[in-house]
Amino acid sequence: MSEQSANINFKWWQKTSIYQIWPRSFFDSNGDGIGDLKGINAKLDYVKGMGFEAIWLSPFFTTPFRDSGYDVSDYCDVSPQYGSLADAQLLIDAAHQKGLRIIFDLVMGHTSIEHPWFKESRSSKTNPKRDWYIWKPGKGKKPPNNWKSMVGNRGWQYDATTDEWFYTSFLKFQPDLNYHNPAVKKAMFDNARFWLNKGADGYRLDIFNCIYKDESFQDNPFSWKYFPAAHTMNEAFFQKKIYSMNHAKSFELARELRAVIDEFPGDRFVIGEVSGDDLSIKKYLGDANQGLNLIFMFENLEFTFTSTFFRKILQKHARNFPYPYMPTCVFGNHDVTRIMSKLKGDERKAKLLALYQFTVRAVPVSYYGDEIGIVNGDTSFRMSGDGIAQQYKWLAKPVANALGLFLNREDAKAPMQWDSSANAGFTGAQGKPWLPVNPDFKTKNVRQQLCDENSLLLVYRKLLHLRKSNPLFSEGDIELLPASEAAQDLLVYRRSLGSAQALVLINFGCKRLSWNNNSSCKHILFSIHEQAQVSLNRISLDAFGGLIVSNA
Repeated sequence: MSEQSANINFKWWQKTSIYQIWPRSFFDSNGDGIGDLKGINAKLDYVKGMGFEAIWLSPFFTTPFRDSGYDVSDYCDVSPQYGSLADAQLLIDAAHQKGLRIIFDLVMGHTSIEHPWFKESRSSKTNPKRDWYIWKPGKGKKPPNNWKSMVGNRGWQYDATTDEWFYTSFLKFQPDLNYHNPAVKKAMFDNARFWLNKGADGYRLDIFNCIYKDESFQDNPFSWKYFPAAHTMNEAFFQKKIYSMNHAKSFELARELRAVIDEFPGDRFVIGEVSGDDLSIKKYLGDANQGLNLIFMFENLEFTFTSTFFRKILQKHARNFPYPYMPTCVFGNHDVTRIMSKLKGDERKAKLLALYQFTVRAVPVSYYGDEIGIVNGDTSFRMSGDGIAQQYKWLAKPVANALGLFLNREDAKAPMQWDSSANAGFTGAQGKPWLPVNPDFKTKNVRQQLCDENSLLLVYRKLLHLRKSNPLFSEGDIELLPASEAAQDLLVYRRSLGSAQALVLINFGCKRLSWNNNSSCKHILFSIHEQAQVSLNRISLDAFGGLIVSNA
């Protein structure tokens, strides 16, 4: 296996590391309390210094901002609060000058209700853009069928102008485009080409598996499952969404979009947000990975902090996604609870998740601020500008928390904590951040952690630079190794590339554990705890300890 990997010419996107930035919350360059493109440009050295190789920017396009920018009203312009087209071009060029790739968010499935296309579409049944969206007559006063949106509300929205219903896969002000109309596909592909022509290295594709719907418009069948899981959104809210998600033509669209991407030099790429079983995911990737380049694999968003959980993930990925496929490893993003909040503030565990994320066979994708352990903010549903929070503002937040429901996504978007100055250095001292800065910023910030050799940030930096400098961790094969009956909390795997080998050991338990090391890997490359002991044939690891040992 190691010889096979050594002979593969990996693409950059198969071995990169990605840092997701929420533009509104990263750095404010002009003191208005809102992060912007110039602010991101000013912090590129920070991202590069951490060791990340690519940046994913969440939407900054023109929007009424009812869904945090995912309700786009102009795909080819910049929302004024973030800057200008010139600022976007400067950011692309500056990132490339620093050796960073930069990818944008592409929302292909729906637009804002304020988009000019939809304004035309809803104006009359005979308008040329009527068929650009999904319109159907109701059944009397009822919607055309029982389809639910991804967030649990009725998918169909009544419009009195023409006495018909339009469909929304997400929130009610985000009408879905009709991809059965070739003109829609052409227009969206042209929107994609717009930023590729300006140098964007590719796209993250928002809810790509919702784009096509079955033209029979049959009712989705009943399911006993109500609460969705991050990786199986296709069954939730008491229905199996077999007619409204993961349509066969969405798999075809993946290959067509890949062909558009491949028109451009520089090996551009697309990474898709889809949900479903592994068979569905592989259909988006294509039989020989000629569809979407990568897929977000969301199982880790719902992790349990046990060796058993991660062992099963690695086994599944090895079985279902061998080369030419490359898995991804994601613990957080703009839609879910912050990692450190899931871990209840336990930095030891956060360090072990970082060790896992940056050494397994996968493209790691990290969310801004997780590298310093930012926790969730705490804004009430009623005060939040988040579309989902507004939909559920009738529900008491403590009840939602008790049910394990994360309904206010703004809680995951608190401003970045750069230093201990006013507003955590996110905006000027006289500015008012668009969301409150977390109160722990004086003791948890970038400047403080850069000076602490045991900080979470420096663990990220050391691991990312190790991954970047040693192709073993980005290109090598992976093999799970057994733990003894007495050390079930220990996860051990070997990375190998040609003659180079490294063992990664992670102790998920609260007791010191030992492992018999009969390999040639005796040299310590990285350790979470200095107390780790490596003798000739035995390794001892502290509780919540982690270690990398190599044969060179």
